[in-house]
Amino acid sequence: MNTAAARTLKTRNYALAHSKAARRCPGNKLTHTIRRQTDTATCVHNRQNTHASAAAPSAATHRQTQQPKRVDVCTHAYRRGGRGQDAENGGSLAQFFEGELPGKIGTLLLLLVVARAGVYIPIPGVDRDAYQAAMEGQALFGYVDSLSGGSLSKLGIFSLGIIPYINASIVFQLLTSAFPGLKKLQREEGEAGRRKFNQYMRLTALAFSLAQALGQCLYVRDFVIDGFSVPWLTSSVLALSAGSMVVMYIGEVISELKLGNGTSLLIFVNIVSSLPSSVGQSIFLANQADASGPGASTTLAVLAGAFFLTSLGIVYVQEAERKIPLNYAQRFRGIDNAGRGGRGIGSSSYLPFKVNSAGVMPIIFSSSLLSLPGVVARFSGSELAANAARAVYPGGPAYLPVSVGLIVFFNYFYTFLQLEPTDVADQLKRGGASIPGVRPGTATASYITTSLERMSFLGSVFLGLLATTPAIVEGLTDVQAFRGFAGTSLLILVGVATDSARRVRSELLLQSYSKSGDELYK
Repeated sequence: MNTAAARTLKTRNYALAHSKAARRCPGNKLTHTIRRQTDTATCVHNRQNTHASAAAPSAATHRQTQQPKRVDVCTHAYRRGGRGQDAENGGSLAQFFEGELPGKIGTLLLLLVVARAGVYIPIPGVDRDAYQAAMEGQALFGYVDSLSGGSLSKLGIFSLGIIPYINASIVFQLLTSAFPGLKKLQREEGEAGRRKFNQYMRLTALAFSLAQALGQCLYVRDFVIDGFSVPWLTSSVLALSAGSMVVMYIGEVISELKLGNGTSLLIFVNIVSSLPSSVGQSIFLANQADASGPGASTTLAVLAGAFFLTSLGIVYVQEAERKIPLNYAQRFRGIDNAGRGGRGIGSSSYLPFKVNSAGVMPIIFSSSLLSLPGVVARFSGSELAANAARAVYPGGPAYLPVSVGLIVFFNYFYTFLQLEPTDVADQLKRGGASIPGVRPGTATASYITTSLERMSFLGSVFLGLLATTPAIVEGLTDVQAFRGFAGTSLLILVGVATDSARRVRSELLLQSYSKSGDELYK
């Protein structure tokens, strides 16, 4: 056999061995970079989990050493041991600055600053001082304004924010469950289908932004300095809609950085921007209640304790997960056992289901719908809409039952929207994996469905209790400054922060593995 034919045969052997080892990672996308030296072939697999309910994206390094006339299988060095342990523990400061992560973080901060700065660029021709003075004391407007981080009261070109895109997301997620064609377009037609689906959602967001911009301009028509006119209306509607589209684009760019969900981070910034005023108002009200109440120090202690305990509970539930063990068929198990022997090699495989797998999205969706009656009442002046808005306003008679009901619905709906049991069962079957005591296929899908329903129920109970936290704190302190904030908004703050921290750790881990692979060829 000549030299070229021998090299071709060796390359095929490498590819065959790596493809067999790759099958044992069900539900994951594997990017293979095969590099070859004289007698050694190394394959670096960058593993990214495709399920939103699973743990944060992780990385694994697969190595194969080829000796003459012998092919060894890949050994899997998981993140619990081997070279990834240092990255798991945070890595060194020098390692942090060597990769792309500092640039990504800088870009993220710059985009968030731009999104927030646009709120302070005023719409031309409007007396903002008179408008803000007229809006003071209106509870319904204050609640809607708090969800946008004060954007509506400032009348900036970014005042609509990400709300039109959230509304479009809600509509399309409901349509996806009702129309199989949209579901197929999103999940079964590859990257081209997803691009088309996202384009439809962007157009819907544009329609929402135009409608909301028109309502906003009609609402402030009495505060136009030079008088309300069609040219002013046209230019203002276009400016507000363009600002909303810019914010939507910023959110998509942030998501592409893989340091967090763009929509969630934008809402996170809005909530953080209104946090100082809420804290200041709480201190002011606590001092006012000093004479007749339990005292300012006691009130502030109760508020601080509730804040701390709620944050602790959120972190605990956000990180809680159920691990379903997996077994592999004999041929896959043989490959795995052949690679055992190193530290952290061949660790137990499992399917993780988080208790709150839907994250903060049910809170965001329910808050948007709860603010809808207030928006309608604000733009239309309808007494019926005003009564409905007062009923679902924090502290209103229908707020708690409606809020908890919406959270439970969106939590259940969103959990099964992002993770379909049938798809997971098919991926496990193709990867040669099975749940102990459960037959592959339909039985596995049924088992996963039951597990997700139980996890969704526990997550809904947690979110419902969280929604009642402001009422409990208000009953103990008589302070209403945190209405609509302490529970659901705190979940968004803590949830987004923990998710972003997890993604940063994953980027550090992936960077460590990439560097380790490159060092082999220096």
